[in-house]
Formats: sequence, C-alpha cells, structure tokens
Amino acid sequence: MKEQLALLPRYLAAHLGLTLVALALGVAVSVPLGVLVTRSRRLEGPVLGVASVVQTIPSLALLAFMVPVLAALGARSIGYLPALIGLFLYSLLPVLRNTAAGLSGLDPAVIEAARGVGMTPGEQLRRVELPLALPVIVAGVRTAAVLTVGTATLSTPVGAPSLGDYIFSGLQTRNYTAVLIGCVASAGLALVLDGLVRGLLAGVTRHSRRLVLLCLGGFAGLAVFAVAPVVRALLARDQVSITVGAKTFTEQYILAGIVAGRIERVAGVPARTLGSLGSTVVFDALKNGEIDVYVDYSGTLWANVLGRSTESADRASVLATVERELLDRYNVHVAAALGFENTYALAMRRAEAERLGIRRISDLGARARSLGVGGDYEIFQRPEWRAIERVYGLAFREARSMDPSLLYEALRAEQVDVITAFSTDGRIIVDDLVLLEDDRRAIPPYDALVLVSDRLARTRPEVLEALRGLSGTIDARKMRQMNVAVDEKKGSPAAVAARFLDELRR
Repeated sequence: MKEQLALLPRYLAAHLGLTLVALALGVAVSVPLGVLVTRSRRLEGPVLGVASVVQTIPSLALLAFMVPVLAALGARSIGYLPALIGLFLYSLLPVLRNTAAGLSGLDPAVIEAARGVGMTPGEQLRRVELPLALPVIVAGVRTAAVLTVGTATLSTPVGAPSLGDYIFSGLQTRNYTAVLIGCVASAGLALVLDGLVRGLLAGVTRHSRRLVLLCLGGFAGLAVFAVAPVVRALLARDQVSITVGAKTFTEQYILAGIVAGRIERVAGVPARTLGSLGSTVVFDALKNGEIDVYVDYSGTLWANVLGRSTESADRASVLATVERELLDRYNVHVAAALGFENTYALAMRRAEAERLGIRRISDLGARARSLGVGGDYEIFQRPEWRAIERVYGLAFREARSMDPSLLYEALRAEQVDVITAFSTDGRIIVDDLVLLEDDRRAIPPYDALVLVSDRLARTRPEVLEALRGLSGTIDARKMRQMNVAVDEKKGSPAAVAARFLDELRR
C-alpha cells in the first residue's frame, strides 16, 4: 500500500492536468458552437450528429486511433497529445447538446422583450439568453467533467501517465490494491470537479462573490497541483533521461525495470519506465524515437512487423532475419537477446487435458467444436492465430477475447476450456496447466530481445554497451520465477527487477 500511495501524487497530477485542459478546450469550443447551431438550424443536425458519432466510438479505440494519425502528420504520436485530443473530442457532446437545448428552450416572450427594449443580438445573447440557459449549460459541463475524468484512465496505453496506470498494471499483476487506489482516486477527482462546477454556478446565480472566489480558488489550486510536476521536469531538463517502454503484462513490467536499472547502474544515465503501452504503439514509438528502448519478442516482430509466414520458422534464422531487417527497414537495433523464449501457447487444465487425451495442438482437431477458447485482446487478429487455425484445422465452439489478467481465472472457473498463454507465465505452474505441444510448428519462436532506437544507439554508446551485457542472462525458468514473484507472491515488478540486478552483479 505504501509503495502504491507514493506514486499517487505523480499519477493524480498527470490525470488532473489532462482532464482540466481537455475540459477547458471542450467548453471553449462547445459553447460557441452550441450558440451557432441555435442561430443556424441547418447546422444543428450535422454538428450534433458528428459529435454524437464521436461519442459512440469506444474511448480506447479513439485514443489509440490518434496514434497513427499523429504519426502520419509528423507530430508526437504517444503520450500527452493523443490522449488530450481524444479526451477533448469526448468532452464536446454533453456541453454542446446542453448549450443548444438551453438556448432553444428559452421562453420566446423573454426574447421578444429583450428585442423590445432595443438590445442588439450580441447584448441579447450575453445579458439574457446565456444567463437564463446557464443552469442547463453547466449541467452539461458537469457531465463532461465526470466523463473526462473516467475516460482519462484509458490514456495509459497511448503513453500518457494517469490514474489508469494503477488500473492497467494492477489488473495485469493481480495487485488489487493498486486497482482500488486508481478507482477511488478517479472517483474522488470526479466528485471534486463536479462539486466545484456546481458551487461556481450557485455562486453566480446567488450573486455570492465569496462562493465564486472560493470555487475559482479551488480550480486554481488544482491547476497548480497539475502543473507543478511539469515545472519540476523543465527545471531538471539538463538531466537527460532514457525512456524504457513496456507492454501490458507482468513480464514486460519486470523486464522494463531490469533494463532501466541496468542503464542506471552500469551506464550511469537516469532512466524511467513508461508502461502499459499497446503492442503496436510501443514499436511505433521506438521507431519514431519517442521512447528509447523496450523488450519485444522475435515471433511478434517476425509476423506482425515484418509480415513473414509463421509456419515452420527456424529459431536461429528468425533471430538473424529480425535483427537484420529491423535495422535495414526501421533503423531499430537489437542490443541483446536475453536468453529465453516467451512463446504463444495453448493451455488447458491438466485434469481436463488428461481426461480428453489431449497433449498436442493436433489432438484438439476433433474436439475443438465442443470447446471454448479464450484469448487476449489481439491474439485472434494476429497472423499467429490464423496460422494455428489453418495448420491444425481448428474451429472452436466459441472464441472469447478478454483482458489477459482474466484468462487464467476464466480457465480455472471453467468458463473456457483452452486459453492462449505465454510460455513463461508463472500461473501455468501455480494453476497446474498443460501447455499443448505445437507439433506442426505453426507458432514461430519468441526470443526476448532488447530493442534500441537509432538515436540512442548513435548518441549513447555507453547505454548500448550496458544493454549488450544482458545477453543470455535470463533463462525461461528464471523468467517464470520472476513472474510468479509478482503474480502470486505479490512482489512489485520494480523490486523483483532490482533483486535480479543485484544477483547479476554478484
């Protein structure tokens, strides 16, 4: 608990900063746009329609979509900018719709009276219409504030720190204390923002200067809290930091900690980790120089980045080809092969596999139609899965996608019969699962590789050399033990990584 609470100021400040800026931009755009559509009814349908369509797009998909769009425009494609744009778009509809509804619902007699006393259209809007519609508009702002706070937790996979870091990493490492802290902090922040907006409206309608100043002071205090880490970072910008990326599962958090610790201990250069990034997001970020280093797997690179066939891929040739073509095509360097494979595999409960006489994937062929399979979000769209289906002729009764952290629980609860697993996952041992043999070699090898950006390789040779020292230092048994230490024994990835580095130095 103490370790998690120590992270709260940083995550809360980042989350608050994103929320306040996105909400302010949303209000600044939506209110004038709401006024415009009430003045030109031809625009009302198209404008509200577009805003409604944006709102129906799943928030995580919208945030992820910002990444390739910004990369194509040459802008920073991970981190603050894609998250801000996505949150801004999500904040538009509630304020826009309420502004239009508030202005359209005014008593025509009041409008006619304003015209009768000689008010210009601008005076009529400022002095009559907006004040009367203010409660409805503010109701939209309150809704947008709560939505934005909640959606901001999903900015983690695109590289923007937020309270979502607690939730994503907590789910993956089964650290439900972290999940609880993230949820409670997010809910508390939503209540605070909602209360300040409500109080500001009450102060304005009651003509209470004291209440207005109190609420404005509250907003100012929150803004200062959000900006403080940015100011500190700018003041310390002479300390060049290496950014180590990580995907969204336990092993990646541990390996990111090992890589960052190795850089600091051996090369003497400050390093920070940026976790819970999407699989394609993290490679694109490295390629574009937005992160400096991360660990990926040869099979993922072979099939999804280089577009090669996964069938009967030889381990040595895959490794050599991946190293050569990543450098030739993307200027990405392979600094080290860590020494273990973490391959995709199909896993079953041991008792069920023995009852059905299933030891190999080919044994599934005749029984697949009566079995359900569970996989992570991306596996059923990956070339590896298409190769498994094609080579083994598998057609399962149902295929269910879910968060990777829930796969083992779903198998344990018999909600699915087969899951896609990672071969070094410690829960395979803990849950007494059987990994089915890939007897027809549909799945490529998955050597863990330390990838380095071209900029880092050119400008920091001492870092590259430090990372080369990790070659061959982790075998599958050791990696599985480290995963168990986090998933089952509730150690933190940072502590497990530090212990490994201590042992390596001895």
